[in-house]
Amino acid sequence: MKMQKIIHKSKNRGHVDFGWLKSAHSFSFGNYFDQDKVNFGALRVLNDDFVEAGNGFGRHPHDNMEIVSIPLEGVLSHQDSMGTSRDIQTGDVQIMSAGTGVTHSEFNGSKENPVKFLQIWVIPSERQLTPSYDQKSYTDVDRKNKFATIVSPNIADSQAVLIHQDAYFNLADLDAGISTNYALHGESNGVYIFVLEGSVQVAGEVLDRRDAIGIWEIDHIDVQSTTDAQVLLIEVPMF
Repeated sequence: MKMQKIIHKSKNRGHVDFGWLKSAHSFSFGNYFDQDKVNFGALRVLNDDFVEAGNGFGRHPHDNMEIVSIPLEGVLSHQDSMGTSRDIQTGDVQIMSAGTGVTHSEFNGSKENPVKFLQIWVIPSERQLTPSYDQKSYTDVDRKNKFATIVSPNIADSQAVLIHQDAYFNLADLDAGISTNYALHGESNGVYIFVLEGSVQVAGEVLDRRDAIGIWEIDHIDVQSTTDAQVLLIEVPMF
């Protein structure tokens, strides 16, 4: 295998500003379209959202998509047509499997402070699944200088929410100067590494805050932190 890679710099993401909502799109979404950024394998959307206090997304439909929300700051309030009504706190990960169809709303759970969160869509392995919801806290999961899985297709991964795809979301909090290795679960998979905070080196590339790199045709990858860093690594099938 010869490693393949693509670099997505933070400044080159699609940016929208509606006042109450500021969002940066790593992939084509809404009015932002880039033919070179439609998806990375089964990873279809990665939106970096900022929602002002008391605002949010009203009830709207989805189907045949695995939708993951990860608050980075603040509280996200979720309601859906399955009867779910939950607050998603910073330190939680939530997944909604839209399947045959579901409607939901997402609002800032605070009337005083903004909420910052990632909304990530993954194409499921099967269409027309029964809609479902899962949410867990990863606050106590050990991710110090190593990757911890928070989204997984394996029920045995008790700390992770369940996804209907051969996909794995992993978080790491790295001290400066740490080298961390990640082994992929399948040879047809790739990894999309998104730097939440700090700076790292991956595959000979320097990545700063909110930069990303997609890598495939590998069986493992090393992530070297050049500063204290927080990293999200998403492993997905490349089809």
